Amino acid sequence: MITKTIKQYTLPNASLGNARSLKIIHYGDQSADRKAYVQAGLHADEAPGFVVMHHLIDLLDQADAENKIEGHVVLVPVANPIGVSQWRDEALQGRFDFFNNTNFNRQYPDMTDQIAEQVKDRLGSSAKENVALIRKATGEILGSISPPDEAAALKHQLLLLSFDADVVLDLHCDYQALMHVYLGTPLWPDAKDLCAQLGAEVTLLAADSGVTPYDEACSRIWWQLAKKFPDHPIPSACLAATVELRGMADVSHAQAQQDAQNILWFLQRRGFVKGAAPEVPPLKNEATPLRAVEHLKATAPGVVVFLKAPGDRVDKGEVIAEIVNPLADGPQDRITPVKSAVSGIVFSINTDRYARPGRILAKIAGKDPIKEKGEDLLSP
Repeated sequence: MITKTIKQYTLPNASLGNARSLKIIHYGDQSADRKAYVQAGLHADEAPGFVVMHHLIDLLDQADAENKIEGHVVLVPVANPIGVSQWRDEALQGRFDFFNNTNFNRQYPDMTDQIAEQVKDRLGSSAKENVALIRKATGEILGSISPPDEAAALKHQLLLLSFDADVVLDLHCDYQALMHVYLGTPLWPDAKDLCAQLGAEVTLLAADSGVTPYDEACSRIWWQLAKKFPDHPIPSACLAATVELRGMADVSHAQAQQDAQNILWFLQRRGFVKGAAPEVPPLKNEATPLRAVEHLKATAPGVVVFLKAPGDRVDKGEVIAEIVNPLADGPQDRITPVKSAVSGIVFSINTDRYARPGRILAKIAGKDPIKEKGEDLLSP
């Protein structure tokens, strides 16, 4: 029996005559106690995830036709209908809301204190019952929220779709980059199979990035509540990850099909799709702290010439790029070297080769934290 259903959620109008909507695809039993959720394009100008979704839909359609869906699987192929409409000068600009310049993947609500207040006298000795109690309270709190505008309504709806999921995968990409994954520290090493199956070359861990991106809004409440109530068993019941599908130009059917297949194999191992997945491949590199990532910044204006590429290992003090200023006097003055402050792996560089002081040029994953607790750990 085919279980696939498609629903639409219409966002509140932001202007006269304009209404945007989310397409939501459900597979399996929507009342099941096991749920996986995958979305793409929250940063709407990041194209690879859309093509991965195209192939993942095909794979799940086939699995559904063969009666292989276990539990409930939800796909949102285009998670940001606001962002995909934001064109300027022949370029899609879907990272920030034009209305208020807010990043679509930042500042999601932190509901931990509200949930704690509701459940504090009702938690017991059963982890399973505590999970159910916390999810019920979270749903009630979300149900009581009245978003003030279109972008807030989008964030609210995405959380309503995923707050009770066991697995949440948010598909993104970087500029010119390796496959890498952002995870909550308490989810490691349980999530190692995800990163290994995806072929992630960098895995970045943080219990709190400081800016509440979407994946943390889904997962962080669990370890925060566990800390508040140490006498009651509260597991990290949501494996939420931001999956960076390499760079913005890494779009091909072959690559996207393999990424979709890797996601399906991961879902099979986690019990959402029947079938025997192949053996988990070895993890390419051990996870490192997000606090150890250097956002390498320009110190002068000019044009950037990179001397290193994503995947290169570098030493502290090594020159990663040169900034060329043809207006300066003398050959040496025309070049400003940009050096790494950490030893690690270059995992992302900017595709735009123009520099201005303070602009992020590259990201390097080190091993030893260089940022203090409480600092914002993600790029704007």
